[in-house]
Amino acid sequence: MAVPPSVLDAGPVRAYGMRRHPLPPPMKAIVAAVAACAILSSACGPSAGLPSVDPALATYIAGIKAVDNHAHPMLPLPPNARPDSDYDALPLDGIPPFTLPWRLRPENPEWAAAARALYPTVPDTVTGKAYENALGIARLHVRLAQGDSFPAWVLDRAGIAVMFANRVSVNAGLLMPRFRWVPFDDPLLFPLDTRGEATRTPDTRSLYPREAALLKRYLRGLNLTALPPTLDTYTRDVVVELLRRQRAAGAPAIKFEAAYLRPLDFGAPDTARARAIYARYVRGGVPTRAEYKTLEDYLFHEIARDAGHLGMAVHLHVLYEFGGFYDANGAAPSQLETIANDSTLRGTNFVMLHGGWPLTNETLSLLGKPNMYADISMMTQFIEPSQLAAVLRNWLSQWPEKVLFGTDAFEGGTIQGWDQGTWLATASARKALGLALTGMMRDGEITPDRARELARMVLRENAVRLYQLKLEDGRTVGP
Repeated sequence: MAVPPSVLDAGPVRAYGMRRHPLPPPMKAIVAAVAACAILSSACGPSAGLPSVDPALATYIAGIKAVDNHAHPMLPLPPNARPDSDYDALPLDGIPPFTLPWRLRPENPEWAAAARALYPTVPDTVTGKAYENALGIARLHVRLAQGDSFPAWVLDRAGIAVMFANRVSVNAGLLMPRFRWVPFDDPLLFPLDTRGEATRTPDTRSLYPREAALLKRYLRGLNLTALPPTLDTYTRDVVVELLRRQRAAGAPAIKFEAAYLRPLDFGAPDTARARAIYARYVRGGVPTRAEYKTLEDYLFHEIARDAGHLGMAVHLHVLYEFGGFYDANGAAPSQLETIANDSTLRGTNFVMLHGGWPLTNETLSLLGKPNMYADISMMTQFIEPSQLAAVLRNWLSQWPEKVLFGTDAFEGGTIQGWDQGTWLATASARKALGLALTGMMRDGEITPDRARELARMVLRENAVRLYQLKLEDGRTVGP
């Protein structure tokens, strides 16, 4: 996710920090068809042939004010301001280019449909560069008119009550009560020299230096000019203190993007070895990969346990993407089995962001653990609503209280702004949920009352309970 110099930037579009080519001229007929398609109807796209969503249920789902468990909203900066660089700790614009699945490509006409739903002044007749310019102007006019209220304006259009803002920092426009900050804490895992770790893949060469830079920023914020001399003092003066400050700033959770850097197989901690490794390298030298894993495993458990003590959940990127050299096996939900079975971590709630797609049955196998949850963020943009409906039906039949709504809205420039992503992902989620619940009703598995209850749980109530949220509208159930 990289912010273009202006809303009218003519350069390549970057989504999620991923290099792209400019939008090819969409076929007007396709764009018009998608734009006209009712979002909870199964008459368009891959959902054709499936049972349509029950009309009464569709209306009910459309009215629920949702809680978005995971997104990357942007600061509402004026056009000539310095670009917002805190949208992600690991922006992917520095890694080698790679191909995206169809639905995330800018030529997918659903993005144009989402843009026109938000900005109806964009003419239906323009395509290509003329479309991009018209959309840029429309977005600019709304941003200028709304000012710091622009992010909340986006939420209102998508029917979202609260969005969790996963960012390095937040500021005006992204504060409570409409937004909840979720900071990145991967840098705490890597206090020592990471040059050896960075050689894992061509992707990680640029990612590890970013973690080192963010750790230095965190240390400055703690008024520390150097790492503490021992692992125990590092844990106390850096880990615990930073978590305490994040919680005091309102963070209900912390986020790990560790799957971009190493497998998620955080093993049982070896305290004595971790202390010795830290002491050996804290003033210089490069640990071996095995040594660093020992230290990381120890620190992850410490961070997760301390977060739980402070009432914060731990969010984990669990998805088979993104990057041409990304370790999909290392990001499999089954890699989290050790964490899920660790009795010392039962006081901490873990959320598998993106649901572990496509290994959603592995995700299901972990949802039976009392402190494991999953959200559908990115799946709401990544896969078709019909595919997501099948996942939801499977999960909701067994662990309905463990499933959370999320968008993973990101900034990809004019054509794929986080605002369009928010609208598209939310509409897709509502459609998928409607398809899943309608199918369950028609098969006699649930009643209409239960369908409405499950819809509220996924879109709102499960998050309210997990994070003990107090929402601005004063309601915890229903639209």
